[in-house]
Amino acid sequence: MFRYTLNRISRSIITLFVIITIVFLLLRLMPIEGYFAEAFDLLTDQQIEEQLRAMGLLDPVHVQLLNFYRDLFRGDLGRSIIIRRNVPITEIIAPKIPYSVYFGLVSIFLAVTIGVPLGLLMARFKGKFPDKFGLGYVAIVQSVPPPVYFLFLQIYVTSLLSLPMLFRADNPVSWIIPAICMSMGGIGTYAMWMRRFMLDEVNKDYVKLARAKGLKNTKVMMRHIIRNAFVPLSQQLPVHILMTIAGSIFVESLFGIPGMGGFLIQAIQRQDNTIVQALVLIYSTVGVMGLFLGDLLMGLFDPRIKLVKKEGAR
Repeated sequence: MFRYTLNRISRSIITLFVIITIVFLLLRLMPIEGYFAEAFDLLTDQQIEEQLRAMGLLDPVHVQLLNFYRDLFRGDLGRSIIIRRNVPITEIIAPKIPYSVYFGLVSIFLAVTIGVPLGLLMARFKGKFPDKFGLGYVAIVQSVPPPVYFLFLQIYVTSLLSLPMLFRADNPVSWIIPAICMSMGGIGTYAMWMRRFMLDEVNKDYVKLARAKGLKNTKVMMRHIIRNAFVPLSQQLPVHILMTIAGSIFVESLFGIPGMGGFLIQAIQRQDNTIVQALVLIYSTVGVMGLFLGDLLMGLFDPRIKLVKKEGAR
């Protein structure tokens, strides 16, 4: 397990390094207007050149990249150029992180606690109402674009239940619909995968043997089927983390949540390149960490999984 974990950590570090480097290089290809707070059209060529040189943007690309990693290892993500000029980015995003973390954790919790039991019911009552209801829900959240049912919930459900349409930090009731929106895709994913693997495990020989020995269906379900079904299900955690990241960007903007997702949209619209770079790096790190966590859970649930090659193996 130690070598498995070490191998995955090294792969995650390499992946993160590649992503960060690509993002850095791509942002250097963007128009330079995003590096100027003043009206760019009013600046002379000399003023533009002086400011670009002061920011180090006229240095060779490899020098810029080395300087970027040097600052990154010090915890310096740079300074805002347009939104809050010369203010450190870490200071700007610090109060926004708790909102994104809260909604992300709540959405994952709702997805697991609702999606997994729903998948169990769908497998247990295959072809009956719980299964048909679950399949209908999965079909809706997978075929309908998320902005459509997000807007539906915001406009009609909030009106039906007399809930606020926009987020307010001092009103916990206004947090309900955004959290539900973020979790809807994850609920469908967990339910469908749980149903699929439960049905696969039910027909395995070890289940038939356990029942032949006289074990009750409840014990067979809890000790064998669900445990083995969680092995491939654990790999869906990274997918859900990435879905939560993508969903948070739209949901936070839609409901006016002062988190990092909505702030990324604002930074892109105002072309504050340094903030865009910092937020993309943060989201990339979260995504890679999610992939690593999924691989680690796979190894914990299934000891047969190994990355090292045994002697004599081909």
